[in-house]
Amino acid sequence: MGADIYDDGTILCDDQGITIRRYYPWGAKRIPYASVKGVKTLPLTGANKVRRWRIWGSGDFVHWWNFDPHRPKKEVALVLDVGRRVRPTITPDDPATVARIITDKGQQQWDRMSPR
Repeated sequence: MGADIYDDGTILCDDQGITIRRYYPWGAKRIPYASVKGVKTLPLTGANKVRRWRIWGSGDFVHWWNFDPHRPKKEVALVLDVGRRVRPTITPDDPATVARIITDKGQQQWDRMSPR
């Protein structure tokens, strides 16, 4: 792993990818930036307010929430499109920074992999 860019105890972004701690009952999920096809902001207000009470797991078989006991106090989630039906859904302490890091690093990874 590389140097930490962001770490709030639940979400870690380094120069290689994102680590979602407490994703599985047995540990973390590691996602390389090149695997992320997109990041969508999901407000946890209004009609989605009920989702802030999803402490861990999935209620709709599309979004998978890592264990975050502080989620009821948060207002924004990030949905990571990794090219599969189930999308990791996270609630970092600073969602704007994490979204920017994932987007910037993902673009750098794709630029390096594309043929010239």
